[in-house]
Parts: sequence; C-alpha cells; structure tokens
Amino acid sequence: MAVAVVEDGKIVESTSAASIAQGANKNKTSNSTVDKDQFLQLLVAQMKYQDPLEPTSNTEYISQYATFSELEQMQNMSASLELSRASALVGQTVLMKVTDSSGNTTTVQGNVDYVVYENNKAYLSINGELYSMDSLDTVADPEYLDAYKIAADFLNAYNKLPVVGVLTIDDKDAVMKVKETYDNMSEYQKKFISQDYVSGLEKYVARMNDLIKAAEEENKTSGSEENSTEDTEKKEDSETTDDTQKTE
Repeated sequence: MAVAVVEDGKIVESTSAASIAQGANKNKTSNSTVDKDQFLQLLVAQMKYQDPLEPTSNTEYISQYATFSELEQMQNMSASLELSRASALVGQTVLMKVTDSSGNTTTVQGNVDYVVYENNKAYLSINGELYSMDSLDTVADPEYLDAYKIAADFLNAYNKLPVVGVLTIDDKDAVMKVKETYDNMSEYQKKFISQDYVSGLEKYVARMNDLIKAAEEENKTSGSEENSTEDTEKKEDSETTDDTQKTE
C-alpha cells in the first residue's frame, strides 16, 4: 500500500504521512529544494529590486521560469518513478543499511508492509518503523532466503557431529538426520553447500554404515550363541528326563 494522493496527474504529499515519517526515522533530512511558489517569490523580488538603469529583460525572466518548470517536471517524474519502485517492494524482504547521527551503520531486515510518500521521497515501513529508500541495500528473493535458511540449518547440524574417527552407533540418528536434510534439498538449495561439506557428509554416512553393519553382525553372533546355549540346555534337559524315566 502506498500512502499518496494524486490530483491533476501529480502526486500530492500527505501531511499525515509527513508527520509519521518525521517521528519514525531520525535518518531523514528536511526538504531543502525550492518549489514553484518559492521560485515565483524570488522572481518577483528580483524584478522588484532590479537596477532600474539596467533592467533584466522579459526574455531572461521567461527563460528562467521555463528552466525551472522543466526542472520541476523532471523532479516530479523522478519522484513518481521512486514511488513506483518503492510500491513494487511491498511484500518483499529487504535489507536496509541505516546510519545514525553518530555515523554508526546498522542492518535492518524484514518485509515491507507499506510505503509512505513524503517530501518527494518514499519511505518503507519495516517492522513498524519507516526507512528512507536511500537506505535500501538489498532486495532478497524468497527462494533465496529459504535456501539460505535450510543451508544454515544443515551446517549447524553438521558442525555438531563428532569427528568421523570417534563416531559410535549412538550417533546414528544425528548423522542420518543431516543426510536426510541434504537429500531433501532441491538442486538450487544444494548450491549453498560447499563440496567440502558434501564430501564430509559422505564420509560420515560411510562410517555410520560400517558401524551399523558391524552391530548387526555382532547381534547375529550373539543370537547364534544364545540359540546354541538354549539348544544345549534343552538337550541336557531332555537327556535328564530320559534318564529319569529309565530309572523309574
């Protein structure tokens, strides 16, 4: 939503928007340009106090006014383009670099809720505050932000894994979770992961598969030994029963 009023094909500055913008952003500067009324007042004063012995010609006055009118039209066009550009940012995620009065620069990131137009300038409403378009640094694509977040989550989980050489079967869930995260990434999202991490993940998975295989073989061996012991005990019980029956 762009807060602006259009009359006779020109954008009229909003007084309410101006008051909001003035109180919300300390980085804004006051409007120092000369408007048409001020120019006419200066022109009248020039005519009034000109040297009567060497008066300025009417042609020169007309030329000055024509030059100013052309400049004003260019400013109006520039302002309209800026408002149009700012309005296109509504709903987008942007990165602002804001410099305070002490010269310290901070970064502000968020979605643009609406646009306020004041003093021939557009201000973006982000996280409840207004920021000048002059502070705009980056417009981020939503797909890029999603890919960046997923990559950050992957790297965070990867860096929490122990060294490959000290992996145990207890680390199975953590390793497989990292692998699942990577496998579920799109090709675009995988571009955010360097080849070093991909190669490292392959080593983790290979090592974990070896540990799983070893654990399974150990379970089989233990199971075979347990079955052998049970068979022996059953056989001994059977022989004991037969001997008892023979004695009887």
